[in-house]
Amino acid sequence: MIELTRLNGSPMLLNSDLIKTAESSPDTMLTLINGEKLIVREEPSEVVERVLVYRAQLLAMVARRLPSLSDLQQIASLSSLDMEAAGPVPGSIPKPSATR
Repeated sequence: MIELTRLNGSPMLLNSDLIKTAESSPDTMLTLINGEKLIVREEPSEVVERVLVYRAQLLAMVARRLPSLSDLQQIASLSSLDMEAAGPVPGSIPKPSATR
């Protein structure tokens, strides 16, 4: 959940997985996956930043609870992160290259 501010100044918590679009016209309007629209004080870039921070915190929390690096790789693949782009993981077994 991320904290945002309604136009009247009251804070709200929003499940960031429900955000479909964020647009500025000039106020920031969030369209949720159920079609509901919310207008908030934060700029769209700030909403995106809060979502990214929240998701990074979730992944870090999961990583701390996992007993091994291979479990982390499995979780990361489930959340569609590309850990291979960062290079080989120390201690991991390299994957065989594809042959043509």
